[in-house]
Amino acid sequence: MRTLVVLPTYNEILNIEPMLRALRSVVPECHILVVDDNSPDGTADKAGALSLELGNIQVLRREQKSGLGGAYRAGFALGLADGYERFVEIDCDFSHDPKALPALLEAANSSDVVIGSRYVKGGKIPRWALSRRVLSRGGNQYASLMLGLQVRDSTAGYRVYSASSLEKIDYQTVSADGYGFQIEMTYRARRGGASIVEVPISFSDRTAGESKMSGNIVLEALVLVTKWALLRPFAKVTLGQSK
Repeated sequence: MRTLVVLPTYNEILNIEPMLRALRSVVPECHILVVDDNSPDGTADKAGALSLELGNIQVLRREQKSGLGGAYRAGFALGLADGYERFVEIDCDFSHDPKALPALLEAANSSDVVIGSRYVKGGKIPRWALSRRVLSRGGNQYASLMLGLQVRDSTAGYRVYSASSLEKIDYQTVSADGYGFQIEMTYRARRGGASIVEVPISFSDRTAGESKMSGNIVLEALVLVTKWALLRPFAKVTLGQSK
């Protein structure tokens, strides 16, 4: 299957080269789309230069920093127009290990949506404090219970989507960002009848660069989950109306 790795970036000059080299080594057959939000540190220029050496790397330059959800929507749209059949979500900061990608792609041969999960058997989160583990796991349990997701790690950002699942999700109308984006994509996939499987991964914090996650994004996710849960009894089957 033609597979596109969608790689959002903003000020990832310290990570972009090692990530692109790692992806090319682990999944040499995949094409890579770097979606850069006008990074002032030259991330997009570095990715463009590496495309000449590594091949099958495209850079989509956006005019401003518009969030993770917007970056993925732009990447999906471009990839679908080009006829790609599978789409990978992965962070550029190595919190998602590229070496785990072949296992996710293997699972994608029989599932519409594959989630690299920290909370299924075999999943790991090295070096996280207990308080952070409790908050993350509790948030995921809350989302799954309130929305009927039957997923242990709905906030996970390491994923593979089939092209058909993106159509079921109606991804273009998903407007949440950060954790909320991942939860809403999961919610819509479940409502649309897409098959979902979780594959264990080891999740690590970034070692270079600055985190883009903020307390506002976490709060947004909690508010949206509660809102969607309240609307569930009245929600229509048609996707795009869960907001």
